[in-house]
Amino acid sequence: MRAESSSAQKGAFVACAVALFCIQVDFFALNLAIPGISAELGVTASAAQWTLSAYMLAVGCFFIVGGRVGDVFGRRGTLLAGIALFAAGSVACALAPGLPLLVAARVVQGIGAGFVFPVSVAVISNAFPGENQGRALGAAFGIANIGTALGPFVGGGFTEGPGWRWIFWLLAPLSALALIVALRSVPDSRDPSAPRQLDLTGCFTIVCALAAVTLAVERGSAWGWDSVRTLALFGVAAVAGGLFLLRERRARHPLVDLRLFRNTSFDLVTGMGSVANMGYGVTVFVATLYLQGVRGLSPLMAGIVFLAPALLVACAGPLGARLGTHMRPTAVMALAGLIAGTGMIALSQVTAWWLYIPVFAWCGLGLGLGWTFASVATQQVVPPARAGEASGVVLTFLVTLGAIALAGAATTITAMTPESPAEDAYDTILRFGGAVILLTSVVVMVVRHRLVVHGKVPPLSLHAPWPPPDSESASESGSDSDSDESRGPRRG
Repeated sequence: MRAESSSAQKGAFVACAVALFCIQVDFFALNLAIPGISAELGVTASAAQWTLSAYMLAVGCFFIVGGRVGDVFGRRGTLLAGIALFAAGSVACALAPGLPLLVAARVVQGIGAGFVFPVSVAVISNAFPGENQGRALGAAFGIANIGTALGPFVGGGFTEGPGWRWIFWLLAPLSALALIVALRSVPDSRDPSAPRQLDLTGCFTIVCALAAVTLAVERGSAWGWDSVRTLALFGVAAVAGGLFLLRERRARHPLVDLRLFRNTSFDLVTGMGSVANMGYGVTVFVATLYLQGVRGLSPLMAGIVFLAPALLVACAGPLGARLGTHMRPTAVMALAGLIAGTGMIALSQVTAWWLYIPVFAWCGLGLGLGWTFASVATQQVVPPARAGEASGVVLTFLVTLGAIALAGAATTITAMTPESPAEDAYDTILRFGGAVILLTSVVVMVVRHRLVVHGKVPPLSLHAPWPPPDSESASESGSDSDSDESRGPRRG
């Protein structure tokens, strides 16, 4: 019985890790393939950008839905469906004769990824109970982040070599492998307290809200931030978002239980992770422009330079899991912000190659630790039954706010470059982003310290008794907010 359990654990880990690896390679490879897609399909670079926008749109819309579908109907079936969609979308992308079909196939890929990511986190969390949970999640994100490291290299290499279509021909068999392993090994799990019904009204309103805000942010710079289309989309997002909140407050079985946000640890981890992911997306974007526009590197050489920070991003998953055995989740997130903030500010100061690459790597370590450990930490501060829902909410915040940060960076560069060199605009953005991340780290620790003083959360020391012997009432008052942090698998 134990051997079968161990075999199922290994199979679940391999299937989820390979699927996450494919998603990361896909996203970070295609950024460097846009010029090749534009040239082969005979479209403008702006039109080819829809291959990224459509994917981001689909992914951002289906994280919450995918996570809750897994909790309600079973995570095994949801994972299989997500991987199958991603694999089918990859094949369709490789065969697409023109831009419309390529964009449609990217939407299919994005929906599949939107199901795979949160459900994979929940599958691993439920397959590895106790102290092994954090290690398994950290290792899975480490493997996934190897895809982050290889993505620019694969995208640049294939674009300059056999062609961008080979990015998808690489992903198709890897996705099929993940699907086969998942089919044979992944055990099923779900929220036993939830009836097998989905809040369809909640799904519709949140998808409309996220689709509208994502599309407005992605295309705002091209359409104009004050254009009718952009403002109309923001209006739709606000109305749909408001209707979603009203629905979730009244629904008997909501898509997102809004009491989740009374968990202060969850709020702090999600906030810090979102800011770190915003910094990550902006830093990658700015560094890509700097390396190719200022340094004059080819896409392949730029991808090689990215290997140093991306490899440290890959190490961030296992490092976060190890730190999590010695520090509270919020403390790990604050440490990640300290590393990331100092790295971004330092990156804006250096110009010498011998110093630029190691500073870039240091920056990647902090940013990678911030956004990676956010998914690990939330599994430690929420009940296992709602693991998929919590993961979907966190990923939605990360992706949506990351897209907003990218749009802000692009708009800032456009506004500054007529009067100033592009390099100055890049440095300004990095300094501002680094300062925001450092400030967020300070806020997280200040808020946490005040909650510790009031007896609402456990102290930073994992060996301190919780709840304190003389503060039972304080413990009860905080039990629905932050004391979930003390129930993590490696406490005690």
